[in-house]
Amino acid sequence: MSLLGRELEKKQLAELIDGVRHRGGALVVRGEAGIGKSALLAEVGALTATSRMRVLTTIGAESEEHLPYAGLHQLLHPIRSGIDALPAPQRDALRVALGLSDELAERPVPDGYLVGLAALNLLAEAAADSPLVLIAEDAHWLDRPSADVLAFVARRLESEPIVLIATVRDGAPSRLGDTGLPSMRVERLPEDTAAELLDAVAPGLTAPVRARLLSEAAGNPLALTELPATVGIGGTAALLPAVLPAALPLTARLERAFTARVAGLPAETRTSLLIAALNDSGSLAETLDATASALGMAVGVAVLTPAVEARLIELGPAALTFRHPLMRSAIPQAADAGQRQAAHRALAETLSEQPDRRAWHRAAATAGADESVATELELAADRAQRRGGVAAAVAALEQSARLSEDPARRVERLLRAADLAADSGRRDVVERLLREVATAELSAQQRARATWILSSFDDGMRDDTAGPLELAGLAESVAADGDLDLGMRILWGAGMRCFWIEPGVTAREHLVAVADRLPIDDGDPRLVAISAYVAPIERGGAVVGRLRELAGRTGREPEVDRFLGSAALQVGAFDLSARFSAASLSGLRAQGRLGLLTRALAVQAWSSVRLGDLVVAAPAAEEAGRLAQETNQPFMFGLARAVQAEIAALRGDYDQATVLAAAAEQVGLAAGARPVLATVQVARGLTALGEGRYADAFADLRRIHDPADPAYQLALRCYAIAELADAAVRTDQAAAMHEILRELESFAPSTSSPALHIGLRYVRAVLAPGDSAEDLFRAALAADLTGWPLERGRVQLAFGEWLRRRRRAAESRPHLRAARETFDALGVIPWSERARGELRAAGEASPRRDPDARDQLTAHELSIAQLAATGLTNREIGQRLYLSHRTVSTHLHRIFPKLGISSRTDLASALRA
Repeated sequence: MSLLGRELEKKQLAELIDGVRHRGGALVVRGEAGIGKSALLAEVGALTATSRMRVLTTIGAESEEHLPYAGLHQLLHPIRSGIDALPAPQRDALRVALGLSDELAERPVPDGYLVGLAALNLLAEAAADSPLVLIAEDAHWLDRPSADVLAFVARRLESEPIVLIATVRDGAPSRLGDTGLPSMRVERLPEDTAAELLDAVAPGLTAPVRARLLSEAAGNPLALTELPATVGIGGTAALLPAVLPAALPLTARLERAFTARVAGLPAETRTSLLIAALNDSGSLAETLDATASALGMAVGVAVLTPAVEARLIELGPAALTFRHPLMRSAIPQAADAGQRQAAHRALAETLSEQPDRRAWHRAAATAGADESVATELELAADRAQRRGGVAAAVAALEQSARLSEDPARRVERLLRAADLAADSGRRDVVERLLREVATAELSAQQRARATWILSSFDDGMRDDTAGPLELAGLAESVAADGDLDLGMRILWGAGMRCFWIEPGVTAREHLVAVADRLPIDDGDPRLVAISAYVAPIERGGAVVGRLRELAGRTGREPEVDRFLGSAALQVGAFDLSARFSAASLSGLRAQGRLGLLTRALAVQAWSSVRLGDLVVAAPAAEEAGRLAQETNQPFMFGLARAVQAEIAALRGDYDQATVLAAAAEQVGLAAGARPVLATVQVARGLTALGEGRYADAFADLRRIHDPADPAYQLALRCYAIAELADAAVRTDQAAAMHEILRELESFAPSTSSPALHIGLRYVRAVLAPGDSAEDLFRAALAADLTGWPLERGRVQLAFGEWLRRRRRAAESRPHLRAARETFDALGVIPWSERARGELRAAGEASPRRDPDARDQLTAHELSIAQLAATGLTNREIGQRLYLSHRTVSTHLHRIFPKLGISSRTDLASALRA
């Protein structure tokens, strides 16, 4: 029968399929249960049947949500032979995730994003032979790791001959449905089409029954095709109220109708159907074996024939399929608890060689506490965690806790589950688990763990989490109990709060005192980072000194390099911050740790902007922003956008800077994230300076120094004082600037912060009266500015301007010329134009600056071009940027014309130019 009333939907699907050779993509098909989503997928099958396209399918099942990567295994099984050709880290991660390798079982847990990259490349290779159509039916029931991988893949299909079509039921939470992918809603059929469909499937209905069925179905195609079987052809409408009570939602009424249909089947068939509905596999053999176990007699496929005749299931050579998920869900609901437990028990006996599935069925068959079953589930959680199935591990541990006979083991299992849920960002699960933990008698350490777990979200910035003082006390008590590692973790979390919020002097001093009392070496990188966050001024000198010592050990532990880079940012050692962050990137990429990679990129971008290295900063900020959205880190997204606003302001793109600053501010204000808001004000100050709005610039930048302002940040305010001084001298605000300068000068003896001392030398010179400024300018230039070209250029420009205003044009020119060349090289266009204007006034013409790659390429394109210029292959670039090699190739073919070149061999020279 032709699909009625779906012409527009079929047209949209046909366009997506027909265009796959030129452009990939994804589409989420949404709608209520029974609305015809599966029927539309059948149309996709018909569209691809006559073409050289390959269809790969996975079907989510509610009973399989606890099996990690079950959905992905189903999708990739037909092309699994290609896994061996993947790069080693991807190959191993995917084999572990899919359970294809016993010898890799003891490897570290594969990161989900590394599994995602492996799946993407495997699919891209398969699509090289013929385009792929990926079908994810009932995606709301996919296990979480599979849904995460498909979401990762779906965002990266633009340049691949691959389309992904997923169906999602209204009202059901779905990772794949919440990714912002293009979607199509399938609505109920209009009255005339509904009537046409009903007449086609049940032409013999009496007028009253027909009218009642049309009313009950309300345009839902499944109801229109299945409800007639409830009354039979020519039946009476009087039968309908028994199975279709009007007070129930349509979904429940349909389930009631299917239950009524099951009630008329033989008892053996009902038992077999119940087992099939509860089985987390479509295996016909498993269902028959479990049925035989439950009935205590041999059975064959004939036991299911009545269910086939009742149009409830379909049988294949080895598989049993319910004709609709509502049919599957209706059957267990109609059974009593004893019947369901018996069915699960039979399945557990059948699955003796599959310990994970057996454990879950044993659990479902257990009414009270049972430590042996709880232990089995805990072991299943261990195996799920090793495969990267964190959500499955959490579910297994939670169920294990409920079956625990020992209260202490119950608490430990719940806390472990909460810890894993926190690592995967599941705040709702954590809160539920910790509410359950709170009802038990806890040790001091267990209470500390519970507090810390909840405080680990959003860097502890929510009002309902522990504050720095409380965390400091917990850290000290936990360390005193012997768990120094957990104590350090908690204290590190308290230190992080001091970056995002301002806890006040008392809290900071208390944190420092706790850190000093912990039995840990002063040179421990963790303690160095905590000191940088908590006391960036008071401990700044010691921190910078220790960071310089540690800088020679980069590349060993990427996570350590990452947080040392962040620590260096706190104390204004931007050269070290950029170095540590850059050193962490390759390791974090190789491990697939995109959450930490996002943070490292954001810190690298922030530091590189301060150094004037926009070629590094722009791609880093762009990637940090993109990954922050993907990894659900709103604060890092806001910070990345703020840094991008700063880059745009330095390049003279003031409209873009304004838009980006507003977007970042929205994130920062919502959470009270001070570093985001401080960076926004720097970007706005640079924009106002560039546009000649000096009073606005001073007002924008002064906010960073006002403790009552949400943009105030203890450390970051010390590193944008040069811009504030530039605005002050042009708006008669020297007195106000001197007041701020006095406070910052008081910090100088306790910290060797390069950024602070560079800024102080500059501000002293530009604020100095009369001829006293000359010695200060020369002192600023004589300082070691190696690796700080933007700051050196800033001093040269200001000194050249000062000399020219004193009619010392000849002496001003070398400084202005050097400043112009520096800013040209850095791409800081407004400042290079300012230097040109000063040179003209000093009697020297300047050549025009030719556009370079930064002006022609997007930040993403620049990143790809830079990597290609170093000699990396498309595959290697794809591995670094979490893209397929085909996507990299597509970008390069867009890049070449922009740079006026025809091959990658010309990239290096084009980028240097």
